[in-house]
Amino acid sequence: MTDWMDRPLADMAQALRDGNVTATEIGETVIARHDAWDEKLTAYKNWNAENTLDQATAADHALKTGNDLGALAGIPISVKDIYGVEGFPTFAGSPNQLPPEWEKEGPVVKAVRRQLCVIPGKTHTVEFAFGGLGINPHWVTPRNPWDAENHRAPGGSSAGAGVSLHEGSAMVAFGTDTGGSVRIPASLTGNVGIKTSKGRWSTDGIVPLSTTFDTPGILTKSVADAVFAFEAIDAKSRHSTAKIHIKAASEITLGVTTDFFWDKCQDDIAAVVEDTISELVKAGMKSRAVSMPEAHEAVEVMAGGIIAASEGYEFLSNELPEWIDTLHPIVGARMNTGSDSAAFGYLTAIRQVQRLWARADAQLADVDVLAVPTIPITPPILSEVEEMEAYGTANMLTLSNTMAGNSLNLCSVTIPVGLDKAGMPVGLQLLTRLHNEETLLAVALAVEAVIGIPADRLGKPPLGGSL
Repeated sequence: MTDWMDRPLADMAQALRDGNVTATEIGETVIARHDAWDEKLTAYKNWNAENTLDQATAADHALKTGNDLGALAGIPISVKDIYGVEGFPTFAGSPNQLPPEWEKEGPVVKAVRRQLCVIPGKTHTVEFAFGGLGINPHWVTPRNPWDAENHRAPGGSSAGAGVSLHEGSAMVAFGTDTGGSVRIPASLTGNVGIKTSKGRWSTDGIVPLSTTFDTPGILTKSVADAVFAFEAIDAKSRHSTAKIHIKAASEITLGVTTDFFWDKCQDDIAAVVEDTISELVKAGMKSRAVSMPEAHEAVEVMAGGIIAASEGYEFLSNELPEWIDTLHPIVGARMNTGSDSAAFGYLTAIRQVQRLWARADAQLADVDVLAVPTIPITPPILSEVEEMEAYGTANMLTLSNTMAGNSLNLCSVTIPVGLDKAGMPVGLQLLTRLHNEETLLAVALAVEAVIGIPADRLGKPPLGGSL
């Protein structure tokens, strides 16, 4: 019997239309996998099995009557608990439920709901999305499925997103990315993650952290799945006859650099990424040296926290003032610095990063993508980062390479390319110019064609998956 949750997303969508499987049958598998793995993996803040089957029934009825509303009909999609989803409360990682207005759906969620996708639940997030490790002491921290012995960080702030894919309860996982919050959990859990260009997808209906840097994004189990889902969600793609096709390896130029992105990288992780780039070049892709000094400066400004903290604190102060006092210290220590930020310092920081955007764009003008490590360190064991100092160090290291994508106003994708010495996934991050998603994903497809899909390249994690 075919387990459709282990098949490519395009195959599942076609099978639903051919009558080889029903959305209800897929929904039952989703529920069974969640029941089997939730106690160990804890990907979800809220879960509703009954509603899952109701949504699946509606998708089945529409498809059976010839009312095909979109490619994602009947497809199970998890949603980070920072998006509004009707029928689910929103906590945004905080200890108290947010007011009902934050349950209203924005354009991104509406885009998949109109197609009659199936949303079984909302996944855990770091409190107000302010953290890269995925830790949330208010509730639980989802477990990284690649370590059966130790509870390792799943990556944040979209902490449950990548875990839900390996649990087998979702084919697509919605996250948000302010400093890496899609790419980090994708990389640390061996999934693909897309950080969209600022403004490409609306942030309406999403609890904000930083109006300057917030971007919605998705995680999937392969690049092919990511492209399928992106085209179904993206308004520009839905209204265009042009499709994203794999780019020939001989037509791809990879930008390679020896500076910022490698400075903090563990030797074993650096070796995996370097070997992968060599593999791609051997397959016919060209490489060109790129200097990106802008990355160091931009990340230094962003890591200072004044922009995100000021914007996050302003939002809480004016929209959710009672939630400030309930911030856990690991988030509150950073968020509360926003209350001390003078307008001059904030505006200076904004000007600093904006000044670098055009320079970074010019540096990437002669390459298709910049190829660098996604995360420079192994995801830590939770017991190793219980103290504030240890947490702060690991958090900033984890964020260091992905923050460049946000602070330099780029779009990006991470692709699993191997395992480090601890047996944890390693990601290759591809960065490219603003609103260049089509090229980015065409190159990513070519990379996957060379190195294979993640399930073949990495194997399967010891936790999650088939019953």
